[in-house]
Amino acid sequence: MRIAIEINGVLRNTLDKIEQTYQKYMIDKTDGLEDDELFKYEMVLPVDTLNLRTHFKFQTDEELYSFLYEEFPMEIFGHAQSTEYSTFNDFNEIYLNLRDNHDILIVSDEIGKSKPASLFFLSKFGCLVEKVKFYSNSTINSMWNEIDVLLTSNPTLLLEHPEDKKIIKYHTEYNKHIHSENTISSLNEFEFVLKKFI
Repeated sequence: MRIAIEINGVLRNTLDKIEQTYQKYMIDKTDGLEDDELFKYEMVLPVDTLNLRTHFKFQTDEELYSFLYEEFPMEIFGHAQSTEYSTFNDFNEIYLNLRDNHDILIVSDEIGKSKPASLFFLSKFGCLVEKVKFYSNSTINSMWNEIDVLLTSNPTLLLEHPEDKKIIKYHTEYNKHIHSENTISSLNEFEFVLKKFI
C-alpha cells in the first residue's frame, strides 16, 4: 500500500510560523507610523481557515504571494516548528514499522522557494523518509496517482478526493467542522487508525 503524509498541518505548524513572521515583518515594521501614511497590516485571530487573506491583511494577492514565496519562504517553511513536540520521533518510528511492507511518502502543496525550504525543514528534524512529492493545484492528480492512503489536515483534500482513496484526518482548528470517520489528533495514533486499511 502507498501511504502519504502531508507536511502542512500534520508534520509542520506552518500557520503559527506565518503568524509570527507576519507580526515581525509586517505589523511591527509599521507600528508608530501615521495611519494615513500606509496600509494597515493586521491579523484576525484565531486562524480557523486556510484562507490566509481572511486572517492576514495584505493589499493584494500578489503581496501575499510575495510574502510567502519570495520574501520569507525559508523563515516560514524552513524554520517552522513541528506540529507536536515528538512529531518526527513518532513519524520516523511509523516509517520504520511500515517501510518493509508499504511505500511511505511525504506530500506537500508547495510552489517556488517553499520547496527547498520544506526540504530543509524535513532535514533539520532528521526525517528518514526517502520520497517527497510536491504538488500544486495543477499537478494534484499526479499526487493522487501515487497514493492509496493520505493523512492530511487540509480541508480541501478532506472534502475533495477520489473515491478510491482513503483519507485520515489530522484534527486542527481549521478543519474541526469537517466530519471524518478516520480522525487522529496526534501522530502517534496514526498506525492504529491505518490498520483499518491494511
